[in-house]
Amino acid sequence: MMDYKLQILRVKSNFEEMESADETGIHVVDDIDDPEIREVDAQQRRIQAFSVGLEGAGDRKTIGTVIYKSIYTVILSKKFNLLIPFGPLAIFVQKKTNQNGWVFILGLLGIMPLAERLGYTTEQLAFYSGPTLGGLLNATFGNATELIISIYALRTGRIRVVQLSLLGSLLSNLLFVLGIAFFSGGIVRKEQVFNKATAVVDSGLLLMAVMGLLFPASLHSTGTEVHLGVSELALSRVSSCVLLLAYVASIIFQLKNIKHLEGNQHGEILYSDDQDQDQDEEGEAAPEISKWESVIWLGITAAAISILSEYLVDAIEGTSLAWGVPVAFISVILLPIGGNTAAVTTSVMFAMKDKLDVSLGVAIGSSTQISMFIIPFCVVVGWIFGRPVDLNFQLFETATLFMTVLFVAFMMQEGTSNYFKGLMLLFCYVLVAASYFVHEDPSS
Repeated sequence: MMDYKLQILRVKSNFEEMESADETGIHVVDDIDDPEIREVDAQQRRIQAFSVGLEGAGDRKTIGTVIYKSIYTVILSKKFNLLIPFGPLAIFVQKKTNQNGWVFILGLLGIMPLAERLGYTTEQLAFYSGPTLGGLLNATFGNATELIISIYALRTGRIRVVQLSLLGSLLSNLLFVLGIAFFSGGIVRKEQVFNKATAVVDSGLLLMAVMGLLFPASLHSTGTEVHLGVSELALSRVSSCVLLLAYVASIIFQLKNIKHLEGNQHGEILYSDDQDQDQDEEGEAAPEISKWESVIWLGITAAAISILSEYLVDAIEGTSLAWGVPVAFISVILLPIGGNTAAVTTSVMFAMKDKLDVSLGVAIGSSTQISMFIIPFCVVVGWIFGRPVDLNFQLFETATLFMTVLFVAFMMQEGTSNYFKGLMLLFCYVLVAASYFVHEDPSS
């Protein structure tokens, strides 16, 4: 969202230069003072320039040219996409050898670039949707990989895999992604500042989500249910509905107050000479593919992730037996790597550019969406299809999440970060990983 605001300011500057250049003969209408009109006009000009670039040497663009340009931009232009063939290779290995360990490794490698491309196509589509709808699109598809994996595991009755994989995504985002962002940003700058008000709101949402998980686990562990098994499930379903309503309310609140929040963040940015220099070097953001190309590629990447996630989930139990590693460790620590690779690269990139609010939006925002939307959504979907999905993640799992959220909230309460805070978060993630390596899931 902050980048959209910066785009508007850059467009304003460009139009002022155009108005002062009388010799150009350009007539500017009165309504051009409206920032929204300026932004739309500038975006249309960038899109038109993009379309002209496809024509090549004045020739009319052909379908073949468009297809080649689209494939090159989305797939061939990124070295990270060299991992994509590992996905089909995982399917081939499963069909021919049924070696689950190799299927899991290859599938994990193959799904990482697909998850990153899913985020890329969502960002491209957001160019044609405006800042508000674009932000909503990014929020909706930000954790699409985790949601796709969870839905397949839920459909096949692997309820525990759903719980552990979503828990792993939470722990990875809160400790690893945020920790490496703090650490990398702290190397470039001694201390970085982020929006404290937004961090406090996100911390509150995370604590609310932990509360929703803590009560069913405590009820089950203490054996104080009024109706054994039934009360726990009923409480989970009611809590899920409450969390979903709270998540919708938080989105409405952010959309209605985004200008005020961005204004506060922008006020800090204006006085940073280094950031102004970064913005000049980056130039204006522009779409790289067209609107319908974005929609088509979004569907293709989502379908590919859906297919590959089936083989990935099916290989978890076999991998556990082959490697002698607990299912909990594979689901909580290894499986989230596929969906969080893009988050790591994005958070590090923006943290090193001193745009820590964007990094926090990736790490904390993703965690908020998983805890407040995806987990309750899976409970409701299970309710609809007759699956007994609840919020009882077991006592050990809930305790690790509770301590993680408390620690992260404590790290963010000052509104500043440095490399040592990042190191502490990373060390905590190592402790969590070690604990799950020796933890035997009671349900298994």
